[in-house]
This record gives sequence, structure tokens and C-alpha cells, in this order.
Amino acid sequence: MEATMNVFAALDVSQDLTAICVVDGAGTVLAEDKVRTCPDAISAWLAGQPGDMERVGMETGPLAVWLWNALTERGVPVLCLDARHANGVLKMMPNKTDRLDARGLAQIVRTGWFRAVQIKSHDAYVTRALRP
Repeated sequence: MEATMNVFAALDVSQDLTAICVVDGAGTVLAEDKVRTCPDAISAWLAGQPGDMERVGMETGPLAVWLWNALTERGVPVLCLDARHANGVLKMMPNKTDRLDARGLAQIVRTGWFRAVQIKSHDAYVTRALRP
């Protein structure tokens, strides 16, 4: 029986396109791509990758709440990383591109060297907005 490999992914989210990087447990890049910033496109792309997706990380930002809730509904094991903490790590890279940011975030997610941020459910935000 063949053992399944745990893999880790990261999303570098922008308004139109999201850079995605998938790495294995040793940090080897398995796949990279850019897809539309749409929960269906992102979850479909991730579902097509080999191995068992252990964690998918993305930084906090303007689209984080919407995307986190939508991906969670689709069964993606997504977590949100504190952008300031992740940025401190990513600043050490000599070149700054969406692809390389996704690659760096994937390594952060793989190693567990991140500070997770609690995202509330969509219903929690609606309830808060409706309070007098």
C-alpha cells in the first residue's frame, strides 16, 4: 500500500488573480500557478493537486474574510496568517513577486512558523452589523 503524502499550499491573493504554490513536507515545490481570485477556481485547482492537503495559508487582507469563509465552506483546510508577521519573513527574499510570495508563504505554512489569525464566520459579521 502506497503512503499518501501530506502537502501544504499558500495563496498570494490579489483582486484579480491569486498566485498559488504547493510544497511537500520536505519543502520541494510541487506546483505553482495563478488562478482567478474566485473560491471555485482556487478550490478546484487545489483539489487537482496530488497528496493530502494538510494546510492552505493566506495572509490577512481586504479579501481574507470573504475568501476564508468561501474556501472553508468548500472543505479547504485554509488558515489566515498575520500579514505583518509573514511580511517580516518575506522581506528577507531578494526578489518580490506574487509567485515568490506564494512560494515563501507555502514554506511558512509547511514549517508551522506563523501566527494564525482568527476569522469569524460570515454569520458573525452579519450579526455584528445588524446590532443597534
